[in-house]
Amino acid sequence: MELKIDPEFAGKIPPLTEEEFRQLETNILEDGRILSPLIVWNGTIVDGHNRYRILQKHAELSFEVYEREFKDRYEAIRWICRNQLARRNLTPAQRKYLIGKQYEAEKASVNGAERRNRDKSGRFQPVGKKYPLEEPLRTSEQIAREHGTSERYVRIAEHFAQGVDAAEETLPGIKQEIFAGVIKPPDSLVEAVSKASPEERKELVEQLKKSQRKARQKTNGLTRTIRSPQPASVRSLPAWRAALTGSRRSIQNLSSWNWMTPWTA
Repeated sequence: MELKIDPEFAGKIPPLTEEEFRQLETNILEDGRILSPLIVWNGTIVDGHNRYRILQKHAELSFEVYEREFKDRYEAIRWICRNQLARRNLTPAQRKYLIGKQYEAEKASVNGAERRNRDKSGRFQPVGKKYPLEEPLRTSEQIAREHGTSERYVRIAEHFAQGVDAAEETLPGIKQEIFAGVIKPPDSLVEAVSKASPEERKELVEQLKKSQRKARQKTNGLTRTIRSPQPASVRSLPAWRAALTGSRRSIQNLSSWNWMTPWTA
C-alpha cells in the first residue's frame, strides 16, 4: 500500500536520533509487525512517519492503517500538534514549537472540527446560540488553558516556530540542533530570523548558531562565561523570554505509543 508523505505534516513530528530510529526498527523486527496503526487522512500520513520509513525498508512487515477525517489541512495540523504534545518525551524547544504551530493552525482554520465562530475581537463564540459565552476565549487563551501555560507564551511560541522554520530553510539541520538543545538561542533572535529578508537571514542564522556557544576563560582562577553579542537589528527587538522550564527527556520508543490514548488535554 503506497501512502503519501506531506512535508508540512512530517515537519511537525519531532525527529528521532539515528540511535533511537535503530532501536525502533529493532523492536519492530523482533515483533514481526508494526503494532501501532499508521494514521492517515486521504492517503496521507498524519502519524507514523518513522514506522512508515521502516516499513519501506522491510516490505514483509504487516501493518494496519487507521483513516481519520478532517475538514481541512489546518485541522489536520492542529490534530498532529495536539497528538504530539500529549506525549511526555518532548524537549522544551519541541513543545514550544508545537504549541506555536497549533496556534497558527487554529487561527488559519475556518471550518474546524468544533465548528466555532469568532467575534470581532477574535474570541470564540458558540455556533447556533443567540448569546455569547460568559467567558469567551481568544484562540491564544484557549490553547494556553489546554497546555497549562500563559496566553503570552502561546504568542511567543508562534514567533518561535516561524523563526525555527525560516532558519531550517536557510540552514537545513539547525532545527534539530535547536530541538535537541545543542543550541539555545534567545526568542528575540529566533523571531528576527522569521522577519528578516532573504539577504539578512543567512547572517542571522549564523548568529543564531553562535548565540549560546559558551567560551570559558579562566581569570585569576575563576571561570567566566562569554556569550556572542547579538546584532543591532536583534537588540532592537523586544527581549522576549520563554516561560517554559523543565528538564530534557529521552525520546521513548514509538512502538510503545498507544494510538488510542486520548490526545486532548
